[in-house]
Amino acid sequence: MSPASGMLLDETLLFDPILLQELDWSSSTVSFSPPINPSKPGEGLILRPLCLGDLDRAKFEHMKKTGDYYAIVVEDTNLGQIVATATLIIEHKFIHGCAKRGRVEEVVVSDVCRGKQLGKLLVSTLTLLSRKLQCYKITLECSQKNVEFYKKLGYTASEETYMQCRFFD
Repeated sequence: MSPASGMLLDETLLFDPILLQELDWSSSTVSFSPPINPSKPGEGLILRPLCLGDLDRAKFEHMKKTGDYYAIVVEDTNLGQIVATATLIIEHKFIHGCAKRGRVEEVVVSDVCRGKQLGKLLVSTLTLLSRKLQCYKITLECSQKNVEFYKKLGYTASEETYMQCRFFD
């Protein structure tokens, strides 16, 4: 949507929200009680792509330009703030003929919204989105205390070991 059609410049979206609307939830094995989904995440909440007004312009433009970032947020319209977020990053793997691999990162839910199934909703949404984008697999890194949570969402532990070389805190 362009500014001429009523959207403000700082509301420019990272990706087309139709991608979220077209997800096939019938293929998801995750259940929600009470039922929620991307179009109805809860009272006073909306799930949407990250927009320019949520982030520094240069960082947003970089993410948008690559076309490989799918950051989604849950906004509490009553509070006027983001209360949960998660990001799907698409990697093109050379040894797999540049096939796409999805990676879930930065799954965060505000303390005030814990227990509302928002983490489950975000991860399930990004999992379905990675399938829609034709990724051959999707992965995530998590602490040991969160393994059971992700197992309930269909993820399994892999044989690979996570290693890092940290340059900044």
